[in-house]
Amino acid sequence: MRAALLDVTARLLAEEGPSALSTRRITAEAGSSTMAVYTYFGGMSGLVREIVHEGFARLQANLTRVRDTDDPVADMAMLGRAYRHTALANPHLYAVMFGGASLAGFSLSEEDRQHGRYTMAHVLACAARCIAAGRFRAGDADLVAHQMWIGMHGLVTLELGEYLIDPWNADRCFEELLVGLMVSAGDTMAAAEKSVGLSGQRFTEEFC
Repeated sequence: MRAALLDVTARLLAEEGPSALSTRRITAEAGSSTMAVYTYFGGMSGLVREIVHEGFARLQANLTRVRDTDDPVADMAMLGRAYRHTALANPHLYAVMFGGASLAGFSLSEEDRQHGRYTMAHVLACAARCIAAGRFRAGDADLVAHQMWIGMHGLVTLELGEYLIDPWNADRCFEELLVGLMVSAGDTMAAAEKSVGLSGQRFTEEFC
C-alpha cells in the first residue's frame, strides 16, 4: 500500500499537477482509506517528502545511464542533457524538488534541500576526468560541478516557466549554454562544439 500511494501521487502530480493532490483523491485511487496516508507517512507532508525523494531517485537513474567514454567533455554534456530530460519529463515534481512549488502545505526543510546532493557525484567525477584529460583548466572539480548544475538549473527553470521564446528558444539556448559552460571551464571553442555535438547524437540514440 505504501508503494501504491507513492505511485498514485507521482502519477497525479505528473498528469494533472499539484491541484490534483488531496488525501481523499490519492487514497481512493490507491484503494485505501485516508488513514493510510497517516499510517505510512504521518500525513500529506510526509507523503510529499517521499515524492521529492522519488524525484531525485529518477534524476539519479538518468544520470547513471550516462556512460563514461574517451571524451569526458561529451560525457559532461550528456549529463546536462540527462538533467534537462528528467526535469522536462517531470515538470511538477521538479518544481517541488527545488522549492519552486509547494504541495499540501509542505515546505522543504534544510535536510530536504541537501537530500539530492548525492546526484552530484556523477557530475563531480566527470569534472575531475575533464581536468585530468587537460580539457578543463586545473582547479576545483567540485566547483566546476556546481557551475554546471547552476547553469542547467537556471535554464531548465526558465524553460519550464516558458520564458524562453524565439529566436532564443529553449533548445537553442540549451545548446549554446552547453558549449559556453565547457569553454568557461577551460575547453577550447572548437573542441567544446565538437563534444557537445557528439553528445547530442548520443542522447538521441540512448535516451530518445
